[in-house]
Amino acid sequence: MTAIIEVDPEILGGKPVIKGTRVPVDLVLELVELGYSIDRIIEEYPNLSKDVVTEVLKLAKKMHEAVSYDKVRMLIEAGR
Repeated sequence: MTAIIEVDPEILGGKPVIKGTRVPVDLVLELVELGYSIDRIIEEYPNLSKDVVTEVLKLAKKMHEAVSYDKVRMLIEAGR
């Protein structure tokens, strides 16, 4: 699958969106956090497909797994 996330300063001020839409990636993640199923997200945003939403969630999981919690803790502690 080609890149499904795009960042363009002309679209939502450069916020990451699902390619070819104005649907922000963080909105999809927020809907999942609120308990929306993939099917319900697609009902709300019919221009999205199940494959695209699934791929966004897989990418988010990879990003989450890539975060070094030691680095995050250090950043939090440094900000105190």
